[in-house]
Amino acid sequence: MSADDLTRPRVGVLAVQGAVSEHEAALADVGARTSRVRRSDELDGLDGLVIPGGESTTFGLVAGESGLLDAVRERIDAGMPVFGTCAGLIMLADGIAGGGPQPLVGGMDITVRRNAFGRQRASFEADVDVPALGDPPMRGIFIRAPWIEAAGPSVEVLAEHAGHIVAARDRTRIVCAFHPELTGDRRLHRMFVEGLRGGSAAADEEHKGGTRVGAQ
Repeated sequence: MSADDLTRPRVGVLAVQGAVSEHEAALADVGARTSRVRRSDELDGLDGLVIPGGESTTFGLVAGESGLLDAVRERIDAGMPVFGTCAGLIMLADGIAGGGPQPLVGGMDITVRRNAFGRQRASFEADVDVPALGDPPMRGIFIRAPWIEAAGPSVEVLAEHAGHIVAARDRTRIVCAFHPELTGDRRLHRMFVEGLRGGSAAADEEHKGGTRVGAQ
């Protein structure tokens, strides 16, 4: 391993389901090393973690049976940064509105609604303004997408679409309802990786003063 490699954050991508290779490509584009995580011991040595999209109930059941869910929860509770897209957003929420119980990682002070924009036939693309990332808007690919119904005071809203929160962050987590890994826009992945590097004081200051909504 070269000296340059040692300075690059190592990010695990949960490889239970979802667009694993697309996330790996996006992370590599913004300077991270990647490894796939299927077992709890593969969390060792990581600087951060990505939870891809897919089916959140399937992920919860499969990862729960293997012990991976508990291991992920333990690492994140201990402060490991994590980026969750679509189903990953759901897995990181503290609660689900209007749905039955399902295993979650939890820890982020948000309540989400599964399939909020509609099921598979209602999938769509739309421009999403993310003020923290500047212009131009991101192209959001929404596939059976959730939205965030409520967020607590520790959560900064990063983006809304059609009046609903679709991206947010707190001290160690970034979540979005769409699939940035399926586009060429790497800005959310870059935001995540820069945070692992101790990114930028400006980003920290912006987070402290960011837009927030009260829990409902």
